[in-house]
Amino acid sequence: MSFFRDNIVGMEPYVPGEQPDELGGVVKLNTNENPYPPSPAVADVLRRFDCSSLRLYPDAMAKDFQQAAAEVLALPADWIIPGNGSDDLIIMIIRSALQAGRSVVYPTPTFPYYRTQGQVAGCDIIEVPTGQAEGFAIPIEALAKAAGDVTFLANPNSPTGAWVEPDRLDWLAGQLDGLLVIDEAYADFAQANALKLAARRDNVIILRTLSKGYSLAGLRLGFGVARPGLRRELLKTKAIYNVGALPAAVGAAAIADQAYHRQCVEKILAQRERLGRELGERHCMVWPGEGNFLMVSPPGGDSKNICQKLKARGVLVRYFNQDDMKDKLRISVGSAEEVTAMLRAWDAR
Repeated sequence: MSFFRDNIVGMEPYVPGEQPDELGGVVKLNTNENPYPPSPAVADVLRRFDCSSLRLYPDAMAKDFQQAAAEVLALPADWIIPGNGSDDLIIMIIRSALQAGRSVVYPTPTFPYYRTQGQVAGCDIIEVPTGQAEGFAIPIEALAKAAGDVTFLANPNSPTGAWVEPDRLDWLAGQLDGLLVIDEAYADFAQANALKLAARRDNVIILRTLSKGYSLAGLRLGFGVARPGLRRELLKTKAIYNVGALPAAVGAAAIADQAYHRQCVEKILAQRERLGRELGERHCMVWPGEGNFLMVSPPGGDSKNICQKLKARGVLVRYFNQDDMKDKLRISVGSAEEVTAMLRAWDAR
């Protein structure tokens, strides 16, 4: 007899991208991290932080960060739900809204953590495939037809980079009786975002993270945006002190420094354009992307072998061993120096 539920025993865990013990010259372009350091304001907070305060529990709602995020986004502070990374919010949503007999819907391929947590909840899982023939465009009508109790949509989507205009998301929200969760982990690099839909629609939750656009992946800080009625129910499943005092202070400083944030984003967008152009000149199929990464199919489609050869030359990129992705790689956008190193390794393999 197992100590654990049958659905837990039978599921496969989420497998994150490779994290080397030591970078040691490795060009790490496999997990969509920001190639630039956090805002100088972050270092200032760390220098000034009163370590003796760590003996006390933090504010349960990380109010300093909550207020800073609200000011930047021009939203009421009580619409902000801080979390230990945006995956913490995914867990809250699924705990709150899903159980056996209910359904979660999402397009594929996408962030596999939606499936992982759906399996934990024991709910029905409905995957709506995107097609290569359609450029991996998100099938909005098919998502609406699936009529999930919770529909997750990463926008921009990973690993494809596909992006949906906010007015199409607005239409989708109006078609659904369930929740529409718009995961905007990569929205800092896209043409526009869907924040206004959280105010316009009573079934929309927006997710954000400071991992990508703010260079704080190691800090673990994200947040949700939702109307107070949705927020009230989500908070019932929140870990009591899910954001520590130090992440809250650092996150508040980082999100307030919008000038530095914009500078980093602009550099990433310039390197995204360069990376796509250079790989296209090397006869790769490069899908248009709105994130800080590009999906690429090399000539011949031997992506697994190329991934291994790049790794042997000190460059990590992401290979997905699944049917619709076996001939593709996802390559994070690095600094100018990292992109140059990756291209040299590509040419030398």
